[in-house]
Amino acid sequence: MSLFNKLMRPWVRGREFPAAWHEIIKRNFPLLDKLTLDDRRELLEHIKVFLAEKHFEGCAGLEITDEMRITIAAQACVLLLHRKADYYPTLQSILVYPSAYFAEHRERDGIGVVTETIESRLGEAWPHGSVVLSWDNVRNDAADVRDGHNVVFHEFAHQLDFEDGRQANGSVVLPHRSMHTAWARILGSEFRRLRHDAERGLPTVLDQYGTKDPAEFFAVATEAFFTKPTALKDKHPALYEELKLYYQQDPVQWGG
Repeated sequence: MSLFNKLMRPWVRGREFPAAWHEIIKRNFPLLDKLTLDDRRELLEHIKVFLAEKHFEGCAGLEITDEMRITIAAQACVLLLHRKADYYPTLQSILVYPSAYFAEHRERDGIGVVTETIESRLGEAWPHGSVVLSWDNVRNDAADVRDGHNVVFHEFAHQLDFEDGRQANGSVVLPHRSMHTAWARILGSEFRRLRHDAERGLPTVLDQYGTKDPAEFFAVATEAFFTKPTALKDKHPALYEELKLYYQQDPVQWGG
């Protein structure tokens, strides 16, 4: 954290939260009403700091509005509740497309052959600087936090994964060193279980996109933790408990 941010954050948190911003959150992000009063206050403080420090940029002709900035910030800051927050320190800007967009994808196989394709994407996270999001999906996910998908939760989970200074690999910075053994064991086991079930065509609580690699598994698990916590806790209790310890939250208590 820069000295400037260290000095400015208490002042930013102490500023009044604009009524117009509050109306946007109430309209676009009904999860707010499920939080305790203390959690609502904390979330609003985080949103103020997030908006003061992050730059938003529209892509493909999209003009950024307060509705976009606040709807994205509210969801991103849910992942920071109850934890020592440094507001995604490697993140500088959020790039927003009107809807799903196309991007080049390069993949190297086991013998070094690189394949280039064009993919349709809803979002992506870069390790040094940016998150990219589709506004249509951001808005729809915010409106129905129990639909099992949330592109903001997913991409900002990747940003948390970057905080150890390495490429995203599902090994996040944990509050205590003693937690790393259980984290690696349980998430590794659940990752293999998801792959096993997906290969056999079995239904899964976790999005099968999480079979791609441990980084995507962590992001998918984060989505499930916040968007279908009861199902995740019932089917994957050990995974739920690890995420509960990491995020310092228990979304089952939100109901639904």
